[in-house]
Amino acid sequence: GGKDRRSGLILTIPLCLEQTSMDELSVTLDYLLSIPSEKCKARGFTVIVDGRKSQWNVVKTVVLMLQNVVPAEVSLVCVVKPDEFWDKKVTHFCFWKEKDRLGFEVILVSANKLTRYIEPCQLTEDFGGTLTYDHMDWLNKRLVFEKFTKESTSLLDELALINNGSDKGAQQEKERSIDLNFLPSVDPETVLQTGHELLSELQQRRFNGSDGGVSWSPMDDELLAQPQVMKLLDSLREQYTRYQEVCRQRSKRTQLEEIQQKVMQVVNWLEGPGSEQLRTQWGIGDSIRASQALQQKHEEIESQHSEWFAVYVELNQQIAALLNAGDEEDLVELKALQQQLSDVCYRQASQLEFRQNLLQAALEFHSVAQDLSQQLDGLLGMLCVDVAPADGASIQQTLKLLEEKLKSVDVGLQGLREKGQSLLDQISNQASWAYGKDVTIENKENVDHIQGVMEDMQLRKQRCEDMVDVRRLKMLQMVQLFKCEEDAAQAVEWLSELLDALLKTHIRLGDDAQETKVLLEKHRKFVDVAQSTYDYGRQLLQATVVLCQSLRCTSRSSGDTLPRLNRMWKQFTITSEERVHRLETAVAFHSSAERILQECPDQPEAFNEMEQFDEIEAVGKSLLDRLTVPVVYPDGSEQYFGSPSDMASAAEHIREKMKLVSLKKQQLRQPEATTPES
Repeated sequence: GGKDRRSGLILTIPLCLEQTSMDELSVTLDYLLSIPSEKCKARGFTVIVDGRKSQWNVVKTVVLMLQNVVPAEVSLVCVVKPDEFWDKKVTHFCFWKEKDRLGFEVILVSANKLTRYIEPCQLTEDFGGTLTYDHMDWLNKRLVFEKFTKESTSLLDELALINNGSDKGAQQEKERSIDLNFLPSVDPETVLQTGHELLSELQQRRFNGSDGGVSWSPMDDELLAQPQVMKLLDSLREQYTRYQEVCRQRSKRTQLEEIQQKVMQVVNWLEGPGSEQLRTQWGIGDSIRASQALQQKHEEIESQHSEWFAVYVELNQQIAALLNAGDEEDLVELKALQQQLSDVCYRQASQLEFRQNLLQAALEFHSVAQDLSQQLDGLLGMLCVDVAPADGASIQQTLKLLEEKLKSVDVGLQGLREKGQSLLDQISNQASWAYGKDVTIENKENVDHIQGVMEDMQLRKQRCEDMVDVRRLKMLQMVQLFKCEEDAAQAVEWLSELLDALLKTHIRLGDDAQETKVLLEKHRKFVDVAQSTYDYGRQLLQATVVLCQSLRCTSRSSGDTLPRLNRMWKQFTITSEERVHRLETAVAFHSSAERILQECPDQPEAFNEMEQFDEIEAVGKSLLDRLTVPVVYPDGSEQYFGSPSDMASAAEHIREKMKLVSLKKQQLRQPEATTPES
């Protein structure tokens, strides 16, 4: 960094005790002399050869080497001699001898005398000067500069190659993906950062003082390095900006190509394997289990499609982002890709949804068909079981249950028709999708199956309806049979009640002939009621016989009802006849007695025949005797009219009237007795 009085640069060559390699020294000098500018070189060099720690032969060799390395640039060579000076004659003779051939002046000088030729401020402390110099710092800066220069120059060449190649072959670049060979060998950001740090260090040392506070002038190589670094940085920024744009374009093109590739993958799969999967799935199954198996298979197909649909969503988002930030030249291609992808995905999704709805409709159809089949089986099982009800109420309940089941079957069949028609409508629309194939044959199988199920259910329902009609008629006849049997039993009960009433309440014989005749007339009407009841019971029992013959069954109650009815009627008839006989006897008794008791005593001719009195007495006694006799039935059982007190009261009334007749008889006999005496 120091300069001589001619403003020429000072080159210091320190020699050491060790063997000095002239080749290495020559290379080092070549490198150092390449650093200054041509202008600096024109001012010449002052070379200081520090030989204080070296041998004369080495110093001589170095001085002679300068002739070959820098003969034109060297103006003065100052050889700093050691304290133990070499032989003056030798050294003086040698350099004097070679002066003309060397082309520069060689001066032997001690270190403390060096300031005669060079200013102290241009000498380092090693030579008694004040010039601040840190060789390691200079070396490090130089290495950084050399590295930056090398990397930046290489990077500039690479960036220029990439950028120029991109400009010349933009169209070809669109047709190929990014190649790693087109990437820079070093990171541009790192090189730029290194250059900025280096430039900042150089500029800082230019304006700042040294550590000691003394103003320091930068060396010419540093001043020369600043514009080189600045120029390289400017060139790097320019090329790097262009490179970033190229990378952006490449990245966009690569992204577009990747999107296009993924789009084609999605499209090819959906139109290829995806559509083929749907083409092989056309059936609807013939049962719930078969439809569920098809649904499970369809869910697996949907699961595979979902993965591709997820890719579609991601691609659609990427395409939308590129459309928002894309160039005009890419908009048409992006929109075409987006439209193609959307069309294929929506078409495939619609086919999947249609297939899913079709299978769901088929499952519902088979579910309704199975429920209806179970209802028909239950109804048929109920019809196949013979009816053996305990009474009419249970028959009515069974008939009601039968009607409810038949109504439920009607509702189920109507629901099956609706589900079947809906399924047929969907199948007819399947031709519009078709999955790229003719589905007429497959659809015909599905249609035949659906229509076959509905026709079969209709036939089974019709058979059940016919059986229900027969069963309904039979059950109604059974209801009528039970009703007839119940009414016949009721007729028997009524006859029993009439007989009981006849025995317990129909006990009076009347106080006179008129009252007895009224009682007799009432009794005949009472008998007519009983006769109607008996006839009604007989008719009911005859109806049960007819119904049993129609039902081909034996009545469980009519067998003993008829004997009971006949027995009860026989008992009633016997009792009624006894009642009639008693009333008629009472009428004859009261009539005869009243006639005798009402005749005047002045008509004795009316009583000429005393046998009338005897007849009345005989009738009265007969009536009294009959009141004490029970009614005897064919089975040997006996029944009395009323209670003993009732019979005693009726007998007492007859006795009183017999007493009156007897008194009348005595009165008539007294005149007859007095007449002969007179």
